Amino acid sequence: MDRLQVPYRDVRTPTVAATGVQFAYREFGLGSGFPLVLLTHLGANLDSWDPQVVDGLARDRHVIALDYQGVGLSTGTARSSFAEMALDVVNVVQALGYDKIDLFGLSMGGMVAQAVIELEPKFVDRLILAGSGPAGGPGLASMTGVTLRTAILALATVNDPKTLLFFTRTPSGRRAAHDYLARLKRRSDQRDRAVTSAVYRAQLTAVAKWGQRDAPVAPLWRGPAMIVHGDSDRMVPPKNAALLSHLIPTASVTIYPDSGHGAVFQNADHFVTAARALLSR
Repeated sequence: MDRLQVPYRDVRTPTVAATGVQFAYREFGLGSGFPLVLLTHLGANLDSWDPQVVDGLARDRHVIALDYQGVGLSTGTARSSFAEMALDVVNVVQALGYDKIDLFGLSMGGMVAQAVIELEPKFVDRLILAGSGPAGGPGLASMTGVTLRTAILALATVNDPKTLLFFTRTPSGRRAAHDYLARLKRRSDQRDRAVTSAVYRAQLTAVAKWGQRDAPVAPLWRGPAMIVHGDSDRMVPPKNAALLSHLIPTASVTIYPDSGHGAVFQNADHFVTAARALLSR
């Protein structure tokens, strides 16, 4: 079956060698031009992407989703800094045969995306940052505490932690969480390997380092970009979106109402429409 006709739930998961590590990835979608590379959130693997979002993006885009080093089916040890993760992203994409990309970073993935821009600014043509924050952004150094406290609450209340971390507790947020978790179960065969506690520790360390950095002053990037955030994001406070917009003055900014850290999942159709408009040439 042609990969261009395959929904995300059926896309195979090969690996590619880069710097002595086998990186797992999924490549799919219609369209030509620069591929859209997807960078996942904290504690995520390839199965964590919402099919409604990625299938929507892939209708007219060539899309590549990556597992970071040491995450899921990728070999090696999980990285504990975004600079290292960014270098891995560049090396993997080049190993796949591409020298320029569009980049979509979700949450922690948006921090890795910023590190890619710092490392290789000409490597990226268009940029999407969702639920993310700049180095030194407010609340980022506290993300470990928020994550751990919410995970404990989820266990005590028999909830999936993503329900409490990503969505509001309003009726709309609860419905969106239920629907999102159901969509994540669509893939039944050849699922990615579960994320380990060592990965969580390494990634939380990377977030803490990012949050403790001095905030940048000069603009980070001036290419086509969009920034999206939820107005009730507990993991990455919404004021981070405004700070990012100062660093990326060419970006549009959308703050979704009654939305948490998973705003792109809670507002999937609107987000996909806006993202496709940005990415169209």
